[in-house]
Amino acid sequence: MVDVSLSSNVQTLASVARFQPEAVVDNSSGREPVGARVDVLGLPLLAMRQSEAVNALVGRVRWGIKTRIAFVNAHCANVAAGDWQYRQALQSCDAVLPDGIGIEIASRLGGEPIGDDLNGTDLFLPLCEALAAAGKSVFFLGGRPGIAQATAEAAQRQVPALQIAGSHHGYFGPQDEDVMIERINACQPDVLFVAMGVPAQDTWLARVASRIDAPLLAGVGGLFDFISGATRRAPAWMRRSRLEWAYRLMQEPQRMWRRYLVGNITFLARAFSYGWKKRREARRRSVSGGLKRMLDVSVAALAIAALSPLLLVTALAIRLESRGPVLFRQQRVGEDGQMFEMLKFRSMFTDAEDRLSALEGANDRADGVTFKLKHDPRVTRVGRIIRKYSIDELPQLFNVMSAEMSLVGPRPALPREVAKYGERDLKRLQGKPGITGIWQVSGRADIPFQRMVEMDIHYLKTRSLVTDILILARTPLAVLMAKGAY
Repeated sequence: MVDVSLSSNVQTLASVARFQPEAVVDNSSGREPVGARVDVLGLPLLAMRQSEAVNALVGRVRWGIKTRIAFVNAHCANVAAGDWQYRQALQSCDAVLPDGIGIEIASRLGGEPIGDDLNGTDLFLPLCEALAAAGKSVFFLGGRPGIAQATAEAAQRQVPALQIAGSHHGYFGPQDEDVMIERINACQPDVLFVAMGVPAQDTWLARVASRIDAPLLAGVGGLFDFISGATRRAPAWMRRSRLEWAYRLMQEPQRMWRRYLVGNITFLARAFSYGWKKRREARRRSVSGGLKRMLDVSVAALAIAALSPLLLVTALAIRLESRGPVLFRQQRVGEDGQMFEMLKFRSMFTDAEDRLSALEGANDRADGVTFKLKHDPRVTRVGRIIRKYSIDELPQLFNVMSAEMSLVGPRPALPREVAKYGERDLKRLQGKPGITGIWQVSGRADIPFQRMVEMDIHYLKTRSLVTDILILARTPLAVLMAKGAY
């Protein structure tokens, strides 16, 4: 395994860095992100280059990380809009790969362009080559009788080193499901390709994924027909021009006219509506962000000026009681996983970090993520006072002035805490951390970690200037009551 530094660990966990194929990060959720995602029509699409996607998927196969993927084109998006089970199956995938010009258009209209077109037909050969190089095997399930076998033979002709674990057609009923799953598992494939068409293949995989041992499960639609030669692909010039859909329409006009003529118009209407809403929301966030920054700078500057006597007295008291710096500087995880140096008045003895390991067994927090001790022996006498009334947090006003923090936001997380985050916990890193916040005014350390996460996520989804002002107004009373302050 590649050595991963703590900083890069945090960024990988926060999904701001793309998946490193040989790096596996300890994630308590058990669902490490495959790579960077963008939201397109409510679907989390993988935004990567083709080579990066292949390396990421094969890397997960090598490490035995259970992964379920699907491919989405304009037709799939239309089906998902009216089929909640299919939509749920796609949203629960570890990766949804964009397929075709329609998805690219929708992503650009929404202001979040994807990477490469990761359609299954173009991805298949490089993926098989990488799997063969890794010594991994594949099983082909689906299609008419004989098609899966023909696909396996065609794949091995193109990639002689590819290990074929088995193949079987897709014409089996619910009564045969258990036997089919047993047969697949008996062949011990590393990758299962399923070609049953949408939405059947993806809803089936979502339902039975836990019973199939293969690390990588992929719903691939009509891929087998193309690989086996049962259906001809469009000429290369039409594929380069992104007109493969037109070729298929010309080949089978009676079967495909509704999908490509009516369906494409429906999809484009939906894509334009989606793009308009996304851009309107982006403008709203931009204005809201500007107002929030104005509030941060003006209030922080006034607070520093008004509280300067208290800051000086506190600094003097810390200096008189114990040796060491007045300010405590600590690396924290900010917005989108970016590291920054947070300032606080020192409330502990200078050897506090060295003594931490000896105290971890006495942690008053049962969540296993954060560490709090009501009667921490490392805290000085001055430290107990300034912690009780949150005076130790006041130097963070300078972090606000430098735009590393905000007045209101989630509690700044420690890197060792983020290393234990699950996938949902990471969502609280999608905004600047704050000196105060909904967690801080609701009980601070008395609030369980998962409850804090939900509060932070809700704040980030609904934040506004009015919300920030209301939280700031509640902060003085929360400080005086000192609930959960230790």
